[in-house]
Amino acid sequence: MKNIESNFKESRKYDPNPKFAKLATITEKVLTSLLNDYKNNPDMFWSNLAMREINWIEKFTTVCSGSAPDFQWFKEGKLNISENCIDRHIKNSNNAIIHISEDNQKRIVSYKDLHKHVNNFSYALKSIGLKKGSRVIIYMPTIPESIIAMLSCARLGLIHSVVFAGFSSESLKNRINDCEAELIITVDSFNRNGKKIMSKETVDNAMNQGCPSIKKIIVLKNSNHEITFNSKMDIWWHEILPKEDHVVSPEVMSSEDMLFILYTSGSTGNPKGIIHTTAGYLLNCILTNKWVFDLKKDDIFWCTADIGWITGHSYVVYGPLALGSTILIYDGAPTYPRDDRFWEIISQNKVTIFYTAPTALRTLMKLGKNKPDDHDLSSLRLLGTVGEPINPKAWVWYQEKIGKGRCPIVDTWWQTETGANMIAPLPGVTSTIPGTCTKPLPGIDIGIIDNDGNEIHSKNQGGNLVIKKPWPSMLRGIWGDKNRYINTYWQKYNNKYYVTGDTARYDEYDNVWIMGRSDDVVNISGHRLGTMEIESAIVSHKFVSESAVVSYKHEIKGEAIHAFITLGNEYSENIGPETAEDIRMWVKDKIGSIAKPDRISFSTSLPKTRSGKIMRRLLRNIARGEDISGDTSTLENEDILDQLKESL
Repeated sequence: MKNIESNFKESRKYDPNPKFAKLATITEKVLTSLLNDYKNNPDMFWSNLAMREINWIEKFTTVCSGSAPDFQWFKEGKLNISENCIDRHIKNSNNAIIHISEDNQKRIVSYKDLHKHVNNFSYALKSIGLKKGSRVIIYMPTIPESIIAMLSCARLGLIHSVVFAGFSSESLKNRINDCEAELIITVDSFNRNGKKIMSKETVDNAMNQGCPSIKKIIVLKNSNHEITFNSKMDIWWHEILPKEDHVVSPEVMSSEDMLFILYTSGSTGNPKGIIHTTAGYLLNCILTNKWVFDLKKDDIFWCTADIGWITGHSYVVYGPLALGSTILIYDGAPTYPRDDRFWEIISQNKVTIFYTAPTALRTLMKLGKNKPDDHDLSSLRLLGTVGEPINPKAWVWYQEKIGKGRCPIVDTWWQTETGANMIAPLPGVTSTIPGTCTKPLPGIDIGIIDNDGNEIHSKNQGGNLVIKKPWPSMLRGIWGDKNRYINTYWQKYNNKYYVTGDTARYDEYDNVWIMGRSDDVVNISGHRLGTMEIESAIVSHKFVSESAVVSYKHEIKGEAIHAFITLGNEYSENIGPETAEDIRMWVKDKIGSIAKPDRISFSTSLPKTRSGKIMRRLLRNIARGEDISGDTSTLENEDILDQLKESL
């Protein structure tokens, strides 16, 4: 089959800031050494890093064993992640957590405090009869107690599954029943965007739909809102805690013991319960926080992700805490009560590293490109993006307006399934071009493969992105569905490669450009095009704030392009056929006639999850005249769907 075509060009290039590079963890010399070590002896490479970075109870002798799709890492090793994240840091003078609420209340938790809280809650969990291997659902906003719950589960060998607090009762029920959880940990309610979210009520609704495996529900009193309380099933968090502080010895865990199940929703089918184990996951979390974010103990790291997503697991909880750093968490909306809320928090709390989604940045750009100028952002030393490729227009704005031209930007590619960053710049070494995640990290061996299994080396020819060799934090399966695991991630190339489901290309510098999901590739008159590049071309138009591109059936071309577009606030009066035609010609100039959208719809926003991701499957439904499919409970702005339908 013909490769995916690319004519998108980006010529701006940014070399590492010399001042930053001088103090960076990864220098040219260190990088060269890492790459050579991996090339010469992959097992020794990973073994040395694991021995250096992890506190082991018992050391391993085997590094990587097994074969695809069933790899194992450090299998004889014994450890506990909670001990690695807390116990070894309790003498640190720096804080573990800074929590900012939506109403700007501040709470600080030291490592000593965190150790006390985790031990006491671990004692409470043991008191209700939970055993190693029991599954626990955590359905909470991003607050200190959520992290305490995760670390307590890890301390006891309980398998946690954090469910994003915005999911509906049906979505919650499906996840509970799939993993046969025994316990739910939740809050009575919390605030989001000035509205009260009734978490316990959602849990009760899920239970009423049938969750036979649940034995108890622990409820944290997070507000003064009255809730329905079933004394036979429900337990208040504060009432189950011991009256005196207790120390609970960390459970001795094997490297391959399961740490958590995290459900990821695809465009089709039921959510997949991705399994991550203990040692390998921890190692890649530690390494990527050190290498990609240059994270040090005196940093204040704000990753804006909710703990219900993998980014929250790896770059809010396990990675930064394992390094003894300070994390900032915020459980409110980015634009409430003011649209400069992010910049206010950074300024007030002297955040040094900021990691967020491109969609959040584009939203904030739209609300006012100069808003950051009202805040002191001088504490920042590194910026990151996650969730989807960042278009060059937003990248440059991020670099100039937020980083003031001095902060490196790390555009990271990875997945729930990979556990940690796979492709990203090393901020003291890598020259960056807006829009590319640059090169794979040391120890990560990628390939771009056509549908016939041939590796593509030609520049600007796209294909399927794969990972050719195992890595420690790789998923270990899908809970309860081995066949789905094999079929989704391994079968396409007969178990030879891990198949990411993304498409990509190399540029003339061997940088990797993500072109979109494999199922987002459009075939226009025999030309295969990645939607991500069309979106980037559209967004580079001065009127445009955001865009999402999908395809629909066309009787002549086979498929045609439908672009959903949001204009910047200052250009909102320009909505109309003239602007639509101007954008079409703009895309023609940037990519070529073949990429011109056949249909353009303007709207005030796009359908996004509360984590900031655009829900493209809903846009496909609308463009194709189909009924809206799948769960919409995570939509931040569900009423936008009617507006989009009317725009056709």
